[in-house]
Amino acid sequence: MRELIVEADGGSRGNPGPAGYGAVVIDAATGETLAEAAEYLGVTTNNVAEYSGLVAGLRAARDLDPTATVRVRMDSKLVVEQMSGRWQIKHPAMRPLAAEARSILPPDRVTYEWIPRAENKHADRLANEAMDAGKRGEQWSPSQSTAELDAEGAARSAAPVKGRGELRDQPQRTRSQTTPRSTPGVRATPEAPGSVAPLEGRGELRDQPQPTRTRTTPVTTPDTNDIRAARNVASEAPATGGPSPDLGTPTTLVLLRHGETPLTPQKRFSGSGGSDPVLSDTGRHQADRVATALADRGTVQDVISSPLTRCRETAAIVAARLGLDVRIEDGLRETDFGAWEGLTFAEVRDRYPDDMSAWLSSPDAEPTGGGESFEAVAHRVGAARDELLAAHTGRTVLLVSHVTPIKTLVRLALGAPPEALFRMELSAASLSVVAYYGDGNASVRLLNDTSPLR
Repeated sequence: MRELIVEADGGSRGNPGPAGYGAVVIDAATGETLAEAAEYLGVTTNNVAEYSGLVAGLRAARDLDPTATVRVRMDSKLVVEQMSGRWQIKHPAMRPLAAEARSILPPDRVTYEWIPRAENKHADRLANEAMDAGKRGEQWSPSQSTAELDAEGAARSAAPVKGRGELRDQPQRTRSQTTPRSTPGVRATPEAPGSVAPLEGRGELRDQPQPTRTRTTPVTTPDTNDIRAARNVASEAPATGGPSPDLGTPTTLVLLRHGETPLTPQKRFSGSGGSDPVLSDTGRHQADRVATALADRGTVQDVISSPLTRCRETAAIVAARLGLDVRIEDGLRETDFGAWEGLTFAEVRDRYPDDMSAWLSSPDAEPTGGGESFEAVAHRVGAARDELLAAHTGRTVLLVSHVTPIKTLVRLALGAPPEALFRMELSAASLSVVAYYGDGNASVRLLNDTSPLR
């Protein structure tokens, strides 16, 4: 029996926000790409976009060969676990899409496999092409798509994917745009901009010159005093219209930045690729004060930490006071800053001025030496958030993390553009809170609360 591979992805720029999906069907025996599908979905959530990509991919596979077995490969653990029957589907917007996906082919001929995002670049690029086209008010054009070529170029330095072969050596085929299921429009999405989030060691950008960013619409740039003032304002921004009163108890993420390390006062880059510093005496004292405050409130039900030492130490101090265990979530780790690890902002600017300028101007740019772009971090953090929300529905969860992931979560909840993160303050051992409702909307309830430290 013939085997087909479906790789699918979806994304939204904001959650909810402008969204799109991409899907590709591959011959498992030859690695040849047989069909592509992509569509702009309008404003919806990331999970709806991912499920829509799955539905489109399965339909395309069925149209190619209704008797084939299909292996679905996605970087959304949420979709893979739910469609495999290991996780419940609680979100009302997801159930009809999941039911539709199951109805396309006999369930015994479809299997699901989670893959790292790096192995799902073709579908990811299709989704981003669709979102870009939607932003322009256009429809995705298969003839103008470069998603496959871009994905092949990115994969040349990686090992071949099992069952997919070396795609760069396969013959090119004619792409066909799938017929829209409901909404007409664009079918591929551009690279979704990541969160341009200040970080520990970025010199807390309030003290640094602001980079010039290219924008499609002219804006008035606030002066330095305006930016500093704006960073210190906590924001509560319910999604448009506010949550419906019948959506039940929201899932609440309490976001705790770790306590100080020896590098924090020096404002050095300290990410996931560096020395992994421990808490300083000040940092341990900060964690203890936050633990007392959270114990007094008595609302936290679960504690989840970044794998880096400074977060695990902070989480352990708080969890011990709350009588809870700590679970590690790799998606909450700080950005990998490549060759910049351990340097100050000024040192990086002096040694790598062009790389620094590019990095500050584009969420797709990587630090010198192959670190992570902000776009990559935003995708990683968004995926971790979705999995956590699915696993902890209706609960209050403490996430112990870093500047970049926390600001990214806040930005995505607000549906704000990347540059909004340069206008947020996030101190060591500060608390922020985001509530997520059953309809996919989010509300930022607290930002950079340091009152437990005073």
